[in-house]
Amino acid sequence: MDRKTYTAELAGLRELRTQITAAEKAVAAAQKELDKLTTRRSRRVAGLAGYEGAQAPAVAKASGLSVGDVVRIAPLLDPTPAAVRATKADDQAVAAAPAPASEAAPVAEPAVAVAPPLTRPAPVLERQAPAVEAPTEAEDRAAVAEQATPAAAPVVPAASVAPVTAALRPAVEAGPRELPTLPDGPAGARFEAVTTGLVSKRPNFTQQARSTVFLDAATGDLAVRDRVVRLDLGARTPAEILDAVLHAAPGTERIYITAGAPWHDGAERYSTLKDAVAAWLNTPSERWTTAVGSGRDKLAGHFVHQRQPVGRYAPAAAPEGPVTEVRSMGEWFDPDGADVVTCRQAFTLLWQALRRHWDDAVLMGSPSQTGRDLWSRTVPTAGKWAGGYPVLSEELRGLLHATGGQGRTELILPPRVPEQLPALVEYDRTFAYAKHLWKSPVGTPRRVTAAAFAAMTEAEQTKALMSCSHWNVRVTVPAGWNHVGLLPAPVTGDRAWIYPSEPGATFTTWAGGAEIHLALSNHLAPWKVEILGGLLWEDGKPLDEWGKRLKAAWADLTNLSRIHGDERRRTAAYLASRAVRAVLLFGLGGFAQRPRLVSGTTPLGEAIPAGVEILGQDDHVVTWQRQAGFSRDPYAHPEWAAYVWSGARAALLDMKYRDGKQIVGYAGALHAKPGTVVYFGTDGIALTERQPWPYRGEPGDYLLKGHLTGPVEHPASQEQYLKLRGLGRAELAEKGADQ
Repeated sequence: MDRKTYTAELAGLRELRTQITAAEKAVAAAQKELDKLTTRRSRRVAGLAGYEGAQAPAVAKASGLSVGDVVRIAPLLDPTPAAVRATKADDQAVAAAPAPASEAAPVAEPAVAVAPPLTRPAPVLERQAPAVEAPTEAEDRAAVAEQATPAAAPVVPAASVAPVTAALRPAVEAGPRELPTLPDGPAGARFEAVTTGLVSKRPNFTQQARSTVFLDAATGDLAVRDRVVRLDLGARTPAEILDAVLHAAPGTERIYITAGAPWHDGAERYSTLKDAVAAWLNTPSERWTTAVGSGRDKLAGHFVHQRQPVGRYAPAAAPEGPVTEVRSMGEWFDPDGADVVTCRQAFTLLWQALRRHWDDAVLMGSPSQTGRDLWSRTVPTAGKWAGGYPVLSEELRGLLHATGGQGRTELILPPRVPEQLPALVEYDRTFAYAKHLWKSPVGTPRRVTAAAFAAMTEAEQTKALMSCSHWNVRVTVPAGWNHVGLLPAPVTGDRAWIYPSEPGATFTTWAGGAEIHLALSNHLAPWKVEILGGLLWEDGKPLDEWGKRLKAAWADLTNLSRIHGDERRRTAAYLASRAVRAVLLFGLGGFAQRPRLVSGTTPLGEAIPAGVEILGQDDHVVTWQRQAGFSRDPYAHPEWAAYVWSGARAALLDMKYRDGKQIVGYAGALHAKPGTVVYFGTDGIALTERQPWPYRGEPGDYLLKGHLTGPVEHPASQEQYLKLRGLGRAELAEKGADQ
């Protein structure tokens, strides 16, 4: 080919490119039109299902669809008798069940390496007299992220999880649950990888503050700027609240309800509280409509939660116009009777405390959003991670989601504890998670097989277990063990995790390095731990700076709540300190980035999105939720949340008090007498007697929060325990720490 021919071919190629581009545009336009027509057809098919005499074959013929397609769009038109459908479903379930393993076939045991006992001598320390401070922390009823959450079940954002009341059933009600393992071969490579092009970077913009007001829906009091006005809220529907607030404070973008919970009005008419909330959020209005997002979650709109819902509204005349949110103050702290002025002062103090450590701090809608935004502004600008922290592969995030539990919630039942308790004494770890942020895993993990672990020296094995790591292990409780369980075992049902303590019990699980190290090194008796495999990260400090700044803000506000001369100011500072706790707690939970639940509404007669769960229905809309799976979230770091939670669970059992590098004391369940621990509650313990654990007011310290004088009947459920806990706190507040 000569140059002239080459030039001519290039010209022809350019002309062909132009034609292809035009054809692609035509195809895209045709596809867009086809999608519109298909959507209209689906809506009409769904609408025909409302006619009592509608039949799927007739609708299928008229629409050009198969009967199966019609039934998928409008399940009400399914011509199959209900009994037959039930039988088919049962048959399919049986067919899907795994066939029983042949008794003659040998079971291949995975290769294992037994971790060496890391026994330390029992602590022999001079016990100090208990330095106990009167309770200064009210329970944040909204901190539901601290409830035990089934690791294999998708959950809503931390501030929107309902307390799990069934989490304390006896272990016999649940069966073992098999956890995923690291696959071999090419598939396993994805578990040692990060997501291409997804990195947690420092933002180059500042968040915009929203015009915010505080409303007591019980009294109608509205705190806006430096004044309080009394509003007539009518029937307290969303529309009436929005009309009244925006008339008094035009331009309001966010309304926090401090008291009155209007979304519970008429709840007795509904089968569940969630149905009542959904109905309230979707109360019909001629002036207001549901504000929608954009992209994949365009239909998301409101967020339905029993006690902390989020309503998002836009004017009906301008649906794409300004959005006003209605939110619960309980997302940040429990107002506990504080008026709207005090709540507004708490927000002001919170912002001022954060601004002392972040020049660009902005309070966003929820503590989770605020916590993550503040963290992003601590991403280093120099050093190895100046370009940001890489996000793990979706496979690895899924593994951590399935195998990394959150807080330990366990009610220990007789005969392991007495039927009649001599007392019920509650200790709570102050600002607990803040103590565990100094070290976290970074980068791409290295897979450690059983053979590789066995080939290590004992010093290398110890170092690996003390590093940022996550281990698949087979555990055996030692003979003669008479204390609480140390490691979580997966089970089916609501509880998800139990803590076996019966001598000789063997189970397979995943656990963090802190827990494994404690099982091997505790001062009572080392457990047998067989390493099946694990993931080992580089030790880093991605959360350290974030944690230090939040601890400093918390300490400033806590100190102000004790020394300020004005009672309202002291209360506001205390509430602000609780808000800092929520920022850290829910911000950390946000890193876990579990598969999301997205809720939305669809007008009656329109096609409901596939794969949704119906939450409720009224005369106008159907409210639903769906699993949204893992998103391409640049701030998804479940490895950080899992490592902190593991450390916090270990500290419930064994925590050291240090003076510099010297250990000066111990605390935790393993340092109480066997048979005295009654309850574990994420960052707290209830026992039958007082403990000589010093309290210095620092994050992680054990604070005496309640003391109920016995004899006390052992609680048989979580509800009973919570009632006794409330009585114990009231008694301690009345009689003082020296009772």
